[in-house]
Amino acid sequence: MNPYKDALAIDTPHRTFKEACVGADVLIGVSGPRTFTEEMLLTLNKNPIIFAMANPEPEVRPEIAKKVRPDCIIATGRSDYPNQINNVMCFPFLFRATLDTRAKQINEKMKMAAAKALANMTKMPVPEAVSKVYPDRTFEFGPNYIIPTPFDPRLIFELPVAVAKAAIESGIATNIITDFDAYRQQLALRVGQKPLAKL
Repeated sequence: MNPYKDALAIDTPHRTFKEACVGADVLIGVSGPRTFTEEMLLTLNKNPIIFAMANPEPEVRPEIAKKVRPDCIIATGRSDYPNQINNVMCFPFLFRATLDTRAKQINEKMKMAAAKALANMTKMPVPEAVSKVYPDRTFEFGPNYIIPTPFDPRLIFELPVAVAKAAIESGIATNIITDFDAYRQQLALRVGQKPLAKL
């Protein structure tokens, strides 16, 4: 054990990874290729969420996970599978809002605002530009679309606006944005997007 593991540890009789998987709702991998076995997947709870984040080879490939557990939601760090989890969808925009509000730090409320903004985007109609990049995919909220793609042009204004609001509301912003519609327009124009419709 070390202080980092200790902060996450829970009191459990389980002593192996295999034992810990039994009845688990979520399985997050940040380890190495093929770490999640079919036997482990079978012991997970109903409708499990599996984040197999090892790159370039995930802990389990989505096609294997779906074969063993058709009820699962699976995400990887790879762009050739649905549900790619990549920091490029969050960090540039989290930093953009931090700089624009001149926030003293990035706090938990700002990070949560970014996560919720990503989640909310999956329930909105997806721009045609995204469908052009992935012509073989359907973007409708569900097991194969739980997070926007890195090519979604809405990221530049949806995330910074949400994060900026959180920075201001939590009292750590030193530059207070009062016109968020104008801020959205500025963000879109910075990357050459057309002016946005007013909210």
